[in-house]
Amino acid sequence: MTVYFSLGSNLGDRERNLRMAIDRLDAPDFRVQRVSPVYETEPVDYTDQEWFLNLVVEAETFLSPEELLARSQQIEHHLGRVRTVAKGPRIIDIDILLYGDIVLHTAALEIPHPRMEQRRFVLAPLADLAPDLRHPVTGRTAREMLDAAPAALVRRWASR
Repeated sequence: MTVYFSLGSNLGDRERNLRMAIDRLDAPDFRVQRVSPVYETEPVDYTDQEWFLNLVVEAETFLSPEELLARSQQIEHHLGRVRTVAKGPRIIDIDILLYGDIVLHTAALEIPHPRMEQRRFVLAPLADLAPDLRHPVTGRTAREMLDAAPAALVRRWASR
């Protein structure tokens, strides 16, 4: 199954945090295929915090969505994420965006990610990686969703 994850960081060495998360995601049962360019993005919702670095990972897996959620939460915990303020600063944030064309709504997990269409920090790297990828509910492509998303400052990051 092809899956897409969004990764973000706005604490510490943001680039290193993203690289470490990708390294921990990549495993025999979760093969990273491609990684988008990195974007620097303004915070959304809770705006009194540092800017984020964000990217999207495309991978192949046979793990279930619930197993992927558990894995991503373990990686966040291992890298030092502490949830103190909703939408607040974080060392790493890993969100499942898409899991093939599956639509899933449980108390713990929603796929496709319920707010991805409103988030330029997700859509810009997703559109770089897979511009013609279609949302399984709306049928809109990543590029179409990006073009329609609310304005936000999102710029490609030049790795240092």
